[in-house]
Amino acid sequence: MTLKRIFVTGASGCIGHYVVEALIQETNHELFLLVRNPEKLKFDYRARPGINILQADLRDIEQFSDLLKTIDCAVLIATAWGGAQEVYETNVVKTLRLLSLLDPEVCQQAIYFATASILDRNNQPLKEAESIGTDYIRSKYACFQQFPKLKIAPRITTLFPTLLLGGDANKPQSHVSSGVVQVANWAWLLRFLKAEGSFHFIHGKDIAQIVRHLIDHPPAEGERRQLVLGNQMVTVNQAIEETCLYLNKRLYFRIPLTPKLANLFIALFRIKMADWDRFSMHYRHFTHRHVVSPETFGLPTYCATFMDVLKLSGVSRR
Repeated sequence: MTLKRIFVTGASGCIGHYVVEALIQETNHELFLLVRNPEKLKFDYRARPGINILQADLRDIEQFSDLLKTIDCAVLIATAWGGAQEVYETNVVKTLRLLSLLDPEVCQQAIYFATASILDRNNQPLKEAESIGTDYIRSKYACFQQFPKLKIAPRITTLFPTLLLGGDANKPQSHVSSGVVQVANWAWLLRFLKAEGSFHFIHGKDIAQIVRHLIDHPPAEGERRQLVLGNQMVTVNQAIEETCLYLNKRLYFRIPLTPKLANLFIALFRIKMADWDRFSMHYRHFTHRHVVSPETFGLPTYCATFMDVLKLSGVSRR
């Protein structure tokens, strides 16, 4: 396999740790890792030659313009989460600037991480993501909409992760994985409820395998370059049932969780909900067409079932 020069942003995050660790351990590609604080890197970036740490903020990307013109593949994972101005500048302005600095004659592929939250069930842009999404969701929507204007556009592969799982002693934990443990603690109550809804999930380790595959096998002309990352759909009721089975809790009668009952719980527990939260509560089915997992590429899947989700998220069996 031809060795490549790969530029990676967001290496210190949850997905970044899995992706970079896989690239270090399973390839000999030369890596250029843009990080603000190298002390947050928990993988061994001295494990082999060809790993270069670039300590800087994405908002100062112009200082690497000469380097970016030599890059064969860019993997853009970095994102800002809070503060409207910082989120927009990082996730939109500077991300687009980085993409514009890549040379389409040299760069074989730019792999960009969006979020499945900006897509509807037919994998088309979700209008509500633009109008009432969080700052993070709106920024991902805005950035993605600008891609057709870029010279590098035909070489951009956009990944839309669904619910992200991951984290261990050597990797930051995803928000979803930490939330799984908290939700499992409410299994004693949830087992009495039935709720309409469905979703996909994917583990950071599985994302890393997909990225590694795409780097070595970029989509050919005419192949899909917009990939929703996730395992097969899981219903909310299935998740409740499997959680109870995992925790050895019996199921008795189950009350349908209607919108009226949900609103009663929200009022009773004084839960503050933003517009996006209320939209999500009524949208319910966050599912997509043609979801992609390692299995799609003939690779083993690390976290394939909801039982795997519970185990890998650290939920204790009783």
